[in-house]
Amino acid sequence: MPDNIKDVLSNSTKLPASWNKADEPSKPAPEPIKHSLGDQDCPVCHGIGFVYKDVPLTHPDYGKMVVCECRQRDVRQLERKRLYELSNLGAFSDKTFETFQIQGNSHLSDREKKSLEDAYEAVHNYASHPENGWLVLLGKYGCGKTHLAAAVANLVVDIGIPTIFLTVPDLLDWLRNSYGSKEANFEDRFTELRTVKLLVLDDLGTQNATEWAKEKLFQIINYRYVNNLPTIVTSNENIDRLDGRIKSRLQDTEKSTIIHINAPDYRNPKALAGNQFLLSSLHLHEHQTFSSFLGREDEGLKDEELKNLQHVYRACIAYAEKPNGWLVLIGPIGSGKTHLAAATGNYCNGLGIETMFIVVPDLLDHLRATFSKQSSNTYDEIMYQVRDVPLLILDDLGSQNATEWAKEKLFQLINHRHSARLPTVITSTSSLENIEATNERLYSRLVDGNLSKVYALVLPGYHKRLLKIKGKRNQ
Repeated sequence: MPDNIKDVLSNSTKLPASWNKADEPSKPAPEPIKHSLGDQDCPVCHGIGFVYKDVPLTHPDYGKMVVCECRQRDVRQLERKRLYELSNLGAFSDKTFETFQIQGNSHLSDREKKSLEDAYEAVHNYASHPENGWLVLLGKYGCGKTHLAAAVANLVVDIGIPTIFLTVPDLLDWLRNSYGSKEANFEDRFTELRTVKLLVLDDLGTQNATEWAKEKLFQIINYRYVNNLPTIVTSNENIDRLDGRIKSRLQDTEKSTIIHINAPDYRNPKALAGNQFLLSSLHLHEHQTFSSFLGREDEGLKDEELKNLQHVYRACIAYAEKPNGWLVLIGPIGSGKTHLAAATGNYCNGLGIETMFIVVPDLLDHLRATFSKQSSNTYDEIMYQVRDVPLLILDDLGSQNATEWAKEKLFQLINHRHSARLPTVITSTSSLENIEATNERLYSRLVDGNLSKVYALVLPGYHKRLLKIKGKRNQ
């Protein structure tokens, strides 16, 4: 009888003595099985890889074998490999916190860099305690939200937390394909998505929004919401445009941390990033803030002119602190209305409110260009972005070519924002009387006292005043 288990294992690969050459199989004999699972030199298991639990005879685990310490490292590596395969992170293996460029690229403004830094800090903190709730990352294409979401997923998978990372369109395809799949059952996949320890839903809002898709997404999100399961959601959509049921859960401040990343496409910051970067020219006005606005006290203005300017200035600050309704600034060229409108936009952008600043003639040019065969954008894509942006600043209303087409498009835009009561800032060099005479429907929306506040700057243009002062000094 062999002395120990190792002898039994080593002898079990030998052919029986009764076998003759003629009895041997025609194909080569298999290689000896490597029975040693653990470290051959391990003083605990002696290479077997398992040990009995050291517990009393009455303990329920008495007689059960567990993995020896010498194999724990290999077991952990195998488990990480299994979790990594489950996670669907293969294409995002390089998206980690270490590879995220907090400073973005050289084209970013200080405000945009600050937005990236704040987002990185918040997401990194979440990764340390994902059990504390949900994380919602909002921003345009290429701003870094997917990288940060994948960085969390890679980190938690590495420490052994089961995770699934899926773009929402892929998730829906995954579920659809499981209906006829021999390898996966729909209910199994659906349950896995609802119950996995951490679920990352990338690009919510880009999916084909059929009723089936809406219902499945809601069921997944609602289950995780009710059961307090950690979930990360990224989207380049205005959150107000998402399904109302999903929106309400994402906006639950007791459960979700919402982070707005105000940065352009990292891959090409000057390219069209969801149309927003090309359409909005707010980045060209980043120097125009409330603190850089000149009070013009040294220009010899009349007291009533100075008081008027200070009154409008304070009104713009109050609106920026709580953008609600419409703010309409009327005044001559150079009176400061564009500076105040841009300062309002920069302030709100700093608060995380998505803001679009666009000169009206430029907007109409963008819309006209969509009818060209060479255009890569459709009319609807641009119009929807402008009309639904959380804060829209329309600069120089009234300076555009007042064709019937232009009047109609502007009315459609302004009427939509009026009906939806979306925060809007409008500047114009045209008097209200002139706007009323040329576009009565537009005028009626601008002066709606229930929504809009109109401020007239009754002072000469800044540049004209400087020329007069300079002329007097040269006499």
